Amino acid sequence: MKILVTLTADQIAPRFDLCTEVLIAQFNDDRTGPEPRTVLLPGPSADELCSLILKEGIDIVVCGGIEDSFFQYLIWKKVRVIDRVIGPSAKALQLALEEGLRAGAVI
Repeated sequence: MKILVTLTADQIAPRFDLCTEVLIAQFNDDRTGPEPRTVLLPGPSADELCSLILKEGIDIVVCGGIEDSFFQYLIWKKVRVIDRVIGPSAKALQLALEEGLRAGAVI
């Protein structure tokens, strides 16, 4: 399973379309895997971020606010989107892995 978290410093980015940094973590069935990696994007672009998500084979996206058109596009592409999340990225990643993170969560 691959999880992508939109970042602003060590927090979840408030807006998907203005994000310039993401955290990508990959986990095996036993919830182990390599160290998560941070990817810097060339600039804020929801289209480019969607392309990266599909290219990387991401299963779950954790983000703050996201436009409905991008939300629907990712859902159509079979990517689970957990949106409107506020809080530290490390805690959000842990909760997403444990399947305890819900849309609208304030961590």
